[in-house]
Amino acid sequence: MTTPAAAGSTPRSAIASARLTVVKVGSSSLTTAAGGLDTSRLDALVDALAGRLAAGGHVVLVSSGAIAAGLSPLGIAKRPRDLATQQAAASVGQIQLAHAYVESFARYSLRVGQVLLTADDVVRRSHYRNAQRTLTRLLALGAVPVVNENDTVATEEIRFGDNDRLAALVAHLIGADALILLSDVDALYDGDPRLGGARKISEVATETDIDGVRAGSTGASGLGTGGMASKLAAARLAAAAGVPVLLTSAAQAKAALGPADVGTAFAAVGRRLSSRRFWLGYAADTKGSLTLDDGAVTAVVHRRRSLLAAGITTTTGDFVAGDVVELRDPAGAVVARGVTNFDAVELPALLGHSTHDLPRDRRREVVHADDLVPLV
Repeated sequence: MTTPAAAGSTPRSAIASARLTVVKVGSSSLTTAAGGLDTSRLDALVDALAGRLAAGGHVVLVSSGAIAAGLSPLGIAKRPRDLATQQAAASVGQIQLAHAYVESFARYSLRVGQVLLTADDVVRRSHYRNAQRTLTRLLALGAVPVVNENDTVATEEIRFGDNDRLAALVAHLIGADALILLSDVDALYDGDPRLGGARKISEVATETDIDGVRAGSTGASGLGTGGMASKLAAARLAAAAGVPVLLTSAAQAKAALGPADVGTAFAAVGRRLSSRRFWLGYAADTKGSLTLDDGAVTAVVHRRRSLLAAGITTTTGDFVAGDVVELRDPAGAVVARGVTNFDAVELPALLGHSTHDLPRDRRREVVHADDLVPLV
């Protein structure tokens, strides 16, 4: 596991000197408006990635574009709405996308390894570790991992929603030193830059720097699933977990992977979590929630103490011991996540009771401090 950049370094210098970088590129940056791959733009991206590799860095590429690449070959005029047609387009487009990357990287005698993931591969702890091992081994063997969501089998229940979030999760999963998000917008703005009057935000050091930002939820091209809102959410997720982020356009990929003097840079504001604690806090699927009183919120969030039954007021969900649950404050805001030591059916009889007043076989923490990650 790598560590955050040394104190005193800027986020841009940390990104420019990163040993291992995750780069995410969106569909609109690789495909034509009518669907199908734009090989000239794909080659330009690979040129920039190869330059970073030649300088001694390592790169994992998270690439969208499978569905968009499959539209033209199938005679489909625009991105389909139904899941079955999306999966069919992805099955055709994924082959074309992978082949295009193999040929483009071969210009630099570089090998490519394809890794297709569903959300299930990240929310399940055993699958998470398998994905981690595969990516780490590909890098050790000198191959460039190209990651994408497995759109051919992913259902609505097991989709990431967009590859921006997937990239943020992969960045922490492999211990990356930086995350670069490439799209068709050159930076983060406080409004829609297409409408005029929007202010470019060059640096994000704290949450106050993005107060009032109105980020759109869809891309301009109509070919992808993510808009600026998903990129902002992914950048905040990665930065909160100790990974600096650069958000810019694919047209500026060479500068982004060089001096990193373009776009919007997000400073790493959080402490780098262990792989397990990151999975617990941000990747694992939750099965229910526990609502805490004010005293329990203070103990769990600020004092990093275990959660006891006395501090819980209500429970929701159908969970069992070993499941991940959300911990909420009295107003309903999620303040932490943790692994419960009790089934949902066991807890109602224990709520509000001191540990010493409980039956001997129930005298344990509901969520132990070692299995708990505060989120505020």
